[in-house]
Amino acid sequence: MEATYRFGDYELDPSRHQLRRAGAAVHVEPRALDLLCHLVKHRDRIVTKNELLDEVWGDRFVSEAALTTGLRTARLAVGDTGSQQQMIRTVHRRGYQFVGPTTVLRAGPTAEPGRVSGTVSKPPRPVIGADRQTIQFCNADDGTAIAYAAVGSGPPLLKAANWMTHLDLEWATPVWSHWLNGLARDRQLIRYDERGCGMSDWVAPSYTFDDWVDDLETVVDAVGLDRFPLLGVSQGGAVAVAYAVRRPERVSRLILAGAYARGRRVRAGNAAESDAAALDLSLARVGWLHQDPGFLRVFASQFLPDGTPEEWQEFTAFQRRTTSPENGVRFLEEFARIDVSDIAHRVQCPTLIIHARDDARVPVSQARELAALIPDSRLVLLDSRNHLLTASESAWDEFLFHIDDFLGE
Repeated sequence: MEATYRFGDYELDPSRHQLRRAGAAVHVEPRALDLLCHLVKHRDRIVTKNELLDEVWGDRFVSEAALTTGLRTARLAVGDTGSQQQMIRTVHRRGYQFVGPTTVLRAGPTAEPGRVSGTVSKPPRPVIGADRQTIQFCNADDGTAIAYAAVGSGPPLLKAANWMTHLDLEWATPVWSHWLNGLARDRQLIRYDERGCGMSDWVAPSYTFDDWVDDLETVVDAVGLDRFPLLGVSQGGAVAVAYAVRRPERVSRLILAGAYARGRRVRAGNAAESDAAALDLSLARVGWLHQDPGFLRVFASQFLPDGTPEEWQEFTAFQRRTTSPENGVRFLEEFARIDVSDIAHRVQCPTLIIHARDDARVPVSQARELAALIPDSRLVLLDSRNHLLTASESAWDEFLFHIDDFLGE
């Protein structure tokens, strides 16, 4: 068994892939923890950038932004900063070195709970705030109950609702768990389930785009937010755009991820595209109403084309628990009719548009359209095919880096 290292109030156990502070587990993103482990193990020397990229990311191509994000996350996890550098020091033009006074607590095999046939079982990694999250409810004007929750501490970031969310179950699914941990670090992340989905009422008088925008405003009022940055993912991006236009005095910055201004039926430019959009909706209607396993698997692969069969299975199981088949059809029909292209030019706040370059669900042309429509906007394209970025791809680290940079943290 590998050694365990102590520095200050912290203990790092590489064999169990765990960092503890005063006995309590500290959650660290997997790659950032791998980076920290490598620096601590080789604390007797300077570790170059290339070595870290090779050891932590292997043969994946990643930009220096991913390394910068990983170092920042590792530093924050051990109470360090880029300016203090009491634990991880940057050596100009040479690399990085772990300089915190370190004691080796254990080396060699040691009997521990969970040890079977010479191996040690790894406990599940804790997540930020999963057990401290408080779910509350507010009522829309038509009486629909909307569930919302806040987690983390620091300046607020409000995430507009999008399809296939569940305030409680999200913590346990690889579809969303890394999103929550990444977005809630050093912030208070506020999110809610849209009507017909998750822990909000599944039965509502209507499920229109205007209802979604109204529900966002209801949550803002319930939480008591004054001025805040707003994140919109997928169709939640159009909702966020509409709200930013409606309440410019409240939205300080806008982040649009995998978003679009016009739904598939609206943006169809010719008869062939219109027929394809209609066929896609017809297949989705039949597949969702009958919960056809073959369709649901194909549907999952559209969101996660580079996902594994296990991730597709998890995605399918999660979507079944987030809404009813009837609501799934309602959502898809409404998504196809979305159109904020005539109001996007009225967004007044700085806007960051992030999109996977080869998004298989929402084409990158939609991100370019948003960037052309919104005056004070900038577009960042990531090397990915996934509509919902996964924790294992390098694009995820870059996604968080750009958000942190845009929000000035």
